[in-house]
Amino acid sequence: MTDLTTDPIPHQYIERETSRVATERLIADPLINRLYSSARENTPLLFKAATSRRMSAILGFLNFDMPFKGGNPGSTDRIKAMGIDPDECLDRPEHLDTARKLFERKIRYWQCRPMPPATDRIVSPADARMIVGSFDRHDALFLKEKFFSFNELLGEEKRQWIKAFEGGEFALFRLTPDKYHYNHVPVSGRVSDIYTIDGRCHSCNPGAVVSMVTPFSKNRRVVTVIDTDVPGGAGIGLVAMIEIVAMMIGDIVQCYSTHGYDDPLDLAPGMFVERGCPKSLYRPGSSVDVLIFQRHRVRFSADILANMRRRDVSSRYTLHFRSPLVETDVKVRSEIGRKVD
Repeated sequence: MTDLTTDPIPHQYIERETSRVATERLIADPLINRLYSSARENTPLLFKAATSRRMSAILGFLNFDMPFKGGNPGSTDRIKAMGIDPDECLDRPEHLDTARKLFERKIRYWQCRPMPPATDRIVSPADARMIVGSFDRHDALFLKEKFFSFNELLGEEKRQWIKAFEGGEFALFRLTPDKYHYNHVPVSGRVSDIYTIDGRCHSCNPGAVVSMVTPFSKNRRVVTVIDTDVPGGAGIGLVAMIEIVAMMIGDIVQCYSTHGYDDPLDLAPGMFVERGCPKSLYRPGSSVDVLIFQRHRVRFSADILANMRRRDVSSRYTLHFRSPLVETDVKVRSEIGRKVD
């Protein structure tokens, strides 16, 4: 097991637009690493309480609902210090006067998050740092079950979906607290199923993830299965989109809309969803999206695959797996793969 409690290594990723190596500023990193090492092993009751939904809600309130201290709480300088472009936001800076309002901000995605026109292109569901992998043990992208257990992630009782996605590929998207936290639909198609699986609120800090076995399949999550082999669909088979809560996330709100953020709808089986439209909102904290594809139906973008294998980047995932495994920072609605011809 990798010990990050004494001298945590930096966690770096690749900025997709520039190919630059960037170092992530991990919030409460020493505390999270101690919690997922000594507390988990020596004081399991404390660890259980810290990862409960109740404690997560309390931490979320303290971190996101208290007004900013001093000065103009919604100043452009404060927003820019968090790496947020105020010109992207629908609300004026002075209206974004709490961390929650910044976290749940709406953006002019139709202007600042362009989408490839080809309908067989898969787009990122979020502004996030992503890696890809395979459930096929003979595939070069095969990753041992570390981030999640495949059966457990989809729900052990959902045998039809476990069978449908067996041996397929996946993409994992990690949203950090400063990110835009609306999820968007990655492919066009018809909703075949949507269901919630209850669970805890484990951190998605890379140090915490590599310290624990399959944390993402133990968290509360919403699973949406989209059939793209329908008229107007992407034509890449079934796609599962799993939205996973993490520490300080209070809820996942389904709010699908075809025009901006207007007239949001709760998703239900039988609904047709359009690629690139807002689907849901995390409230608030760090969180994770997972996309699962059927076997041999998609090809991931070449730059994302190349970035994963870079050896000049200090990644905690690389340290744990003892082979290069590097995230790429991607924008919501940007291309991350395409249909296999």
